[in-house]
Amino acid sequence: MADADRVHAARVLVVGVGGLGCPAALALARAGVGTIGLIDGDVVDPSNLPRQIVYRDADIGQPKAAVAAARLGARAPGTRFEVFAEPLTGTNAATILGMFQVIIDGTDQVSAKYLVNDAAVDAGLPFVHAGVVGFEGQLLTVLPHQTACVRCLFPVPPREGEVPTCQETGVLGPLAGTMGTLQAGEAVRYLLGWPVGNRLLTYDATRLRWRTIRLERRRDCPACSDLRPSAAIPGAGSERCPA
Repeated sequence: MADADRVHAARVLVVGVGGLGCPAALALARAGVGTIGLIDGDVVDPSNLPRQIVYRDADIGQPKAAVAAARLGARAPGTRFEVFAEPLTGTNAATILGMFQVIIDGTDQVSAKYLVNDAAVDAGLPFVHAGVVGFEGQLLTVLPHQTACVRCLFPVPPREGEVPTCQETGVLGPLAGTMGTLQAGEAVRYLLGWPVGNRLLTYDATRLRWRTIRLERRRDCPACSDLRPSAAIPGAGSERCPA
């Protein structure tokens, strides 16, 4: 199968159609991905507009996933969009993620990122993690049970208040666009058979500095260890996945 055909036949899910998910979905569509799933239970808010590039003033109050699907579909008519206008939860994650080949984590809260990590690892689905706070971004591609996952880095989520939120620190819009586009690139790399795991890519926009940190799976990782017991993962559950 030719590379273009392989990409067109692919199914990629974007969890959270916000600062990361908008540029990721746009880049995936322009790359020729045949089917893109968009899951987000939120509506467009005025505070979203500076960094969430798909939306306009007229979209305020409308469901993000539906608006994004319509707008991106007009720009990429060869791509089919599947809309899930609902939050990802511990209850529906396995079903929804299982419909796709690759997952893009475009969520913006710590609890949501752990939920995506745990659900994708349990399903054996590759996913691309990214995060942005202030002027700093990070990116990690996870191949479950082959490379390090998010819990290999941070086994247990920080307590509430330990990590500043995007609302508290702000997010540089172009930085979110950069990291979201890189996520799409990583998804396409996987689809073409060129995945790279065990590498955390960080970007400091104030110093224009990229850094690659080599990682290894933790033998005692509560999510991806082959020795993990069937007990519940610390910090996991059926909580809502904000995006």
